[in-house]
Amino acid sequence: MTVDQLLAQLRERDIEVSADGGQLRLRGAGRRLDAEWTALLQTHKQALLDRLQNDASAGCIPAGCTAVTPDMLQLAELSQQEIDHIVAQVPGGAANLQDVVPLRPAQDGILFHHLMAREGDAYLTPALLRFDSRARLDGYIAALNAAIARHDILRAAVMWQGLPRPMQVVCRHATLPVEPVAVDPACGPAGQQLLECFDPRRIRLDVSRAPLMRMHVAQDPSDGRWLALQLFHHLAMDHAALDVLKAEVQAHLRGLPPAPPPKPLRDAVAQTLRGPSPADHDVFFRGMLGDVDEPTVPLGLADVQGDGSGITQAQQELDAALAGRLRAVARAAGVSTATLCHLAFAQVLARLSGRSDVVFGTVLLGRMRHAAGTQQALGVFLNTLPIRVPVDAMAIGDAARRLHQLLAQLMRHEHAPLALAQRCSAVAPPVPLFSALLNYRHSAALPQAASGEAAMWDGIEFLGGEERSNYPLCVSVDDFGHALSITAQVASPVAPQRLCSFMQTALRGLVQALEGDARAPLSAVDVLPEEERRRLLVDWNATDATYPADQGLHELVQRQAQRTPDAPAISDAAGQCSYRELDLQASRLAQRLLERGVAAGECVAVLLERSTSLVAAQLAVLKAGGAYVPLDLRTPQLRQQAIVADCGARLLLTESSIDLPALSGVERIDLDRLPPHTQALGDRPRAASGDAIAYVMYTSGSTGEPKGVMVPHRAISRVALNNGFASFGPGDRIAFMSNPAFDASTLEVWGALLSGACVVAIAHETVLSPDALRRRLLDQRVTTMWMTVGLFNRYASELGEVFRRLRHLLVGGDALDPRIVARVLRDSPPQHLLNGYGPTETTVFATTFEVTALGDAARSVPIGRPISNTRVYLLDEHGQPVPVGVTGELYIGGAGVARGYLNRPELTAERFVADPFSQEPGARMYRSGDLARWREDGNLEYLGRNDQQVKIR
Repeated sequence: MTVDQLLAQLRERDIEVSADGGQLRLRGAGRRLDAEWTALLQTHKQALLDRLQNDASAGCIPAGCTAVTPDMLQLAELSQQEIDHIVAQVPGGAANLQDVVPLRPAQDGILFHHLMAREGDAYLTPALLRFDSRARLDGYIAALNAAIARHDILRAAVMWQGLPRPMQVVCRHATLPVEPVAVDPACGPAGQQLLECFDPRRIRLDVSRAPLMRMHVAQDPSDGRWLALQLFHHLAMDHAALDVLKAEVQAHLRGLPPAPPPKPLRDAVAQTLRGPSPADHDVFFRGMLGDVDEPTVPLGLADVQGDGSGITQAQQELDAALAGRLRAVARAAGVSTATLCHLAFAQVLARLSGRSDVVFGTVLLGRMRHAAGTQQALGVFLNTLPIRVPVDAMAIGDAARRLHQLLAQLMRHEHAPLALAQRCSAVAPPVPLFSALLNYRHSAALPQAASGEAAMWDGIEFLGGEERSNYPLCVSVDDFGHALSITAQVASPVAPQRLCSFMQTALRGLVQALEGDARAPLSAVDVLPEEERRRLLVDWNATDATYPADQGLHELVQRQAQRTPDAPAISDAAGQCSYRELDLQASRLAQRLLERGVAAGECVAVLLERSTSLVAAQLAVLKAGGAYVPLDLRTPQLRQQAIVADCGARLLLTESSIDLPALSGVERIDLDRLPPHTQALGDRPRAASGDAIAYVMYTSGSTGEPKGVMVPHRAISRVALNNGFASFGPGDRIAFMSNPAFDASTLEVWGALLSGACVVAIAHETVLSPDALRRRLLDQRVTTMWMTVGLFNRYASELGEVFRRLRHLLVGGDALDPRIVARVLRDSPPQHLLNGYGPTETTVFATTFEVTALGDAARSVPIGRPISNTRVYLLDEHGQPVPVGVTGELYIGGAGVARGYLNRPELTAERFVADPFSQEPGARMYRSGDLARWREDGNLEYLGRNDQQVKIR
């Protein structure tokens, strides 16, 4: 037996041995020493004396010491006053003080979070066990106390008050506090009562008292068995240490001989202090992180100061075949399995954060550079440090090898303080550099069987436990040698099972690439599970509905006039016009246009106030086979002239009261001065396919440069009929309040005329006066109206009486204020209040959201789901769907997509692109430049323009 083994076994028997001159002095021996032990001590007396005297000369506190002085503390630079302050807090005083050493870097971080938490402790780990008898429980407690006697860290408290820096204070003696608890059979299962009473989300452990573990025991009244809830603090033990402790306890229970004596805590701390200097750490981390000026924040989860409450967990064993293939491709590539798991996690974070250059925390074992025996030592060896992984066009094989080298370099700095590493980046505090963590760990045994049966230790059942982190997103990969398991912990409302699936998918993609072509770009590795991909691309885009896709608008209006000739089609300040009258007026004007040589598809400019004349003019252009180009009366004349010139219009339909300079090559037709025309177009106007252009509407978009959007007939029919968000009929009266050159007017006019409803034209001056507008809307019994967000915000209070009488109130054009919406819902709710979103290029609306209620904490109003015959995709920079909750650029497909920009083929090719997700040949989608994210309920949340992003610093 070695001297170390002999000293360890003496400690297990609560026997202190010290050197007193040339004699061994034993304390606490009592009758624990039999003849065999006496002989052992006599045999090893000189070796023991030499060891104890050498320890004392090296700066150790000798056993039996009654006064501790600074020269006895090798690793702690403390004054006598500070030492006395520590001794005063140690139960038993100086005689029970074995050592004082600094905290390791990881412990500094844990203590910081412990002290910052107001309630609960994210680093307190519970474990619930059941025992078949009290004797079995007592044996288990004895085994834990034996482990406490063996390991310095289990007898260490953490003290910081009145000290220059926090210290670990190692006691010579400490026993496990065991508290009996009475449970009430009427309050549910006994185990559940224990978990609720001592939930780490609410309770805290006094870390200034050793040991940093507690036990609460109760007898289960239902079966007489005993329950024990253990609480371990991560200041004393990391995950690997828990595995060592479990093995020691099991060996003790089975009567097996103890393992070799563990190294003293001071050795591990000293090894850490002998590592690279802070200057070396600084050079390394500045080289890796110096130009990182934005944090990696997946799914918007940025709070790294939490206490772990709200964290949910899921576990998933990696498919055995996939695990085997993963190890095989790692060997073939000359990297570790851990490297590929880091690479997969980086790809997952890239997709969850919308970044191509990610930084995350990796948990380092911290035992690699320590002397023999450290692998079986208890303590906090783990450390979390950042690692940066570009997820770009680099070949997968090259990326794996580069990351493998970087991890090897990081290992040299495994004990660097996290705070130092974070300071080396350009992310300014208090913003965290990262909020996601990967913990690749070699574990001793497989986790609990999937069948749910508890593992049995000779009458001891493990009923469950939970390790939590202050990081809002943490993935642990347990390597059991022949199997791999993924555990995800994530802050609600994100589902942890999703993270497991992302990791599985990413690992599968890496394996397939490395088995095939390792030169494929890393960015091509998919992380989106098939189920979520189907939900995003198929289920949430299941919007097919019947509508007259192959007919012209004028044909549909003519049929409506034949069905309800005397029904009111439009009402303006001059009076009311029936469908028969509107159709006849438009047909007569169409005949004049044909006489002037209007060809199919030719653009005809229209410059009129909202009125019957305007609607008739637009309808006439369509009957003649042309495309109308609405002009804004209140826009500068230079812009009007530029639009007319760009669209090539030869004819301008207007009225004599409208002042407009003569335009070269353009014939002005003042509708109010036309002589009576008795000849109408007849019952067979020029036919138009659904793909023919109905109008060209000019929009500046975000560039300020006008561009003509060519909108086909089918796009308008699709938003007017069977649209999935609002049904119009003959009894409806729809307000025409929008600028005719703004595409909301499309719904106001054609939504009414194609449904047999009545268009109620509102004069510009009336819209500007809330009182006049209110009277006009009430007098005209308007049932449906559209408002811009700005107008809605200004008039919400004045138009309450109107709102209450509406069937549909549609609002859009900007982000809604939840407070104003909530007030309208409370005070003057219409039957249906809808938030509409859609660029001109996708014809009025692409998505809508019916607002029925808003919570007090609502910060935005969703823009909803795609309307009928519309598909919406949120894509990343590589054109791949982003996961739910991740910001992506809005692409819009389906029947509402315009033909493109008039005379702008390059811009059309840039913004109107092929739809790779549609089964329809030749399908296109519009790249909006807007940012949004999917919510879990399938609704979209609008986040602004892609060209207005603000960095988080």
